[in-house]
Amino acid sequence: MTYNKITSWFLAIAMLMFGILKFVNPFKGWYTVQITNSGLGQLSYVMGIMGEIAVGSTLLICLIWRQKFPTKVYYLLTNICFSIIIIMMLTGVYVHLHPNVQADVLPLKIKPPYIPILFLLLALSNIFLNMKLISKMNKNQNFE
Repeated sequence: MTYNKITSWFLAIAMLMFGILKFVNPFKGWYTVQITNSGLGQLSYVMGIMGEIAVGSTLLICLIWRQKFPTKVYYLLTNICFSIIIIMMLTGVYVHLHPNVQADVLPLKIKPPYIPILFLLLALSNIFLNMKLISKMNKNQNFE
């Protein structure tokens, strides 16, 4: 498998899993404290959960039924998902760095935003690789 495929599967499963885990304690409680203490507001609470589930599900659908999607649609959907992941991870970095959010309510109980930065970099690299593939296909005129 290629790097792009491996990281896409990883992001899809991780995002869906983290979104679903926010319905179950202790993750639900931690997430509530993170949103409350960072001052992001109640709308951010719902958007975070639904965003993770939607992005994870969309990526899984794209990966599982890859051949059923026209190439342009596949790359458009995956790049939109990766862009949304970047926005969510920038928010995650903000939450990690916020002085009112304590480490005991963060993943792995670590204050530095290692996990959001890792996910952000994976999403960025996949956008870069997708754009490179699209450019290559356009040159070969094999782009559907």
